[in-house]
Amino acid sequence: MTKTIDKTMRAADVVGQLADGMTIGIGGWGPRRKPMALVREVLRSPLKDLTVVAYGGPEVGMLCAAGKVRRLVFGFVSLDVIPLEPYFRQARERGLLEVTELDEGMLQLGLRAAAARLPFLPTRAALGTDVLDKNPQLKTVRSPYADAEVLVAMPAIELDAALLHVNESDVLGNTRIDGPDPFFDEWFARAARRCYVSCETLHPRLDEEDLARARNNAFERSLVTGVVHAPGGAHPTSCAPAYGWDLPALKAYCASAEADDGFRAWREEVMAATEAAYLERTGGLGHVQDLPLPVL
Repeated sequence: MTKTIDKTMRAADVVGQLADGMTIGIGGWGPRRKPMALVREVLRSPLKDLTVVAYGGPEVGMLCAAGKVRRLVFGFVSLDVIPLEPYFRQARERGLLEVTELDEGMLQLGLRAAAARLPFLPTRAALGTDVLDKNPQLKTVRSPYADAEVLVAMPAIELDAALLHVNESDVLGNTRIDGPDPFFDEWFARAARRCYVSCETLHPRLDEEDLARARNNAFERSLVTGVVHAPGGAHPTSCAPAYGWDLPALKAYCASAEADDGFRAWREEVMAATEAAYLERTGGLGHVQDLPLPVL
C-alpha cells in the first residue's frame, strides 16, 4: 500500500520553522498574489532582523513598519495604482534599512544563479547605470572568449525560505497558478532551502490532467516543504482569476501611514489575532472572492 506524504501545515507552524536573521524570499509581484496570510503570521510573531527578497508590494511595507526587516533586496516596492508603498518609503527615508536595490532582471538572475547552485550569472543589465554605483559590492567579469566583453556578475541570492501563494495545491505540494502572472515564483522556490506555499484550494491530490498543464505547474512538488490552506490568503492583493485586489483596503492601509503611530492603529483595527478574524474584519471570505479583477 502506497502512503501519501501529507505536507499540510498551519501558518503558525510555518513561521515556527523560521528564525531571526533568516533570508526570506516572498513571491508574487507588487499587489498581485502575495502570500499575505503567511506574512500576517510573521507579523504576529516575534521574528526580527530578516533579510527580505521581493518584487515588493504591501508585505514589504508591513514588515518594515513592524520592525521585522534589517535588509531588503528588491526590484521595486509598489502597489501599481498606488505607485510607492508608504511604509517602505518611510523606512527608506528614515534610514532604517540596509538595501540592495536591483534591476528587476538582475533580481531574477540572482535567484536563478542560486537555483543552479552557481556563484553568479553574467548580465549586461546595470552597465552604465547607477545600480553599480549604489551597489559597490557588485563585480564585473570579462568574457573568456574572443569578444572579451565586460559583464556584470550578478551574485546568487540564496534564500533560507520562500513564501508563495498559489491558486491550488494538493497535500503532496503539487501546485497550480491559474492567473496570467506566475512571474518569478518558480525561481524563489528553486533558490530556497525550504519553500512554503499557501493556497486558495487544497486537494487530496491533483489529477494527471491538472498536472499536464505545465504552464500552471511552475515548480516541482519536491521543492515544497509545506502547504497551508488559506482561502483569501492573498488579500488585500489579488489572486487572479479568483479575485482582484481590494483597492479600498489598500487605500485605507496607505492612509494610515499619514498619522502618527498609524501602523499600530491600523494593525489593531484590521489585522486581528487570527486569519479567520482578519477575514471577518475585512468583510468576510465572500467579500474577498467577489472582488473584481483589475483591468490593466
